[in-house]
Amino acid sequence: MKLRHIEVFHALVSGGSVSAAARRLNVSQPSVTRTLAHAESTLGVRLFERHPRGLTPTPEALRLWPAIEAAVRQLDVVDQLGRQLRHGVDQHLRLGASHAPGHLVMPGALIALQRLLPALEVELVTSHFSTLCDELLAHRLDMALAFEQPAPEGIECEHLMRAPMQALLPPDMRAPEHVTLEWLNAHGLILMPEEDPLGTLLSQALEAESLTPTARLRVKTYSVIAELVIAGGGTGIVDPFTAERYRDRLQVLPLSPTLDMNVALLKARHVPQPHAAHQLRTLLIDQLTQRSRRWQQDA
Repeated sequence: MKLRHIEVFHALVSGGSVSAAARRLNVSQPSVTRTLAHAESTLGVRLFERHPRGLTPTPEALRLWPAIEAAVRQLDVVDQLGRQLRHGVDQHLRLGASHAPGHLVMPGALIALQRLLPALEVELVTSHFSTLCDELLAHRLDMALAFEQPAPEGIECEHLMRAPMQALLPPDMRAPEHVTLEWLNAHGLILMPEEDPLGTLLSQALEAESLTPTARLRVKTYSVIAELVIAGGGTGIVDPFTAERYRDRLQVLPLSPTLDMNVALLKARHVPQPHAAHQLRTLLIDQLTQRSRRWQQDA
């Protein structure tokens, strides 16, 4: 199939009629009809059943649809890259971050970057690890900051620092000298789903100590865990970035023994990074180093 065949096929399936496809493509209806006829002639199969209310894809068309969708997504990537080139790749930086480091690490680094490159336009989105990887692979992000976990093919993870997990206790709860996983579990430890990187760590640590979770709550968002502890829902373990935000409302204590996650910088493999991305990397490392020193002082 030629590129124009793919565009018309996609527009017809999405729109359901020749008139809707013509509007989507900003062409005449006869042009859509001719292109469809040529595509069917080239393939040697009928792609749509015609009826007064529109078109219905044939079984052959439905078999083609996943590949057509993938091709259109790739065309969107090409279009996005073209816009980057038109506007200047070093004048625009698209960043992603998981929620916790996005709230505490990115702001300081971005302010410093703007001082260095005042003409630079920056976009920042926060999302979960899998979504960030998808956006990087689709070239909709240049780089992302996240907690390290197994990444899909095509994603490079650069380890930046270890992040010691912190225990969260209600302000009026009497804490032992050493806050252990066993003690937290006995006091209603709120867990995360096992597909979450911290959830995986906690599940493995509980299993290693032959501990059975006592709480029935599993929460994916770290800040919600903190809010539940404030509300009297038990105890929690969160990343140090989230813990820092709640230090004035909860007891934030180190775990014994320590339980660490890695903070990593993600990018698509074999994709050249704009100059601004290299500068931001240096600034992010500075921000993380400062916070690491602060955590060591508080420990």
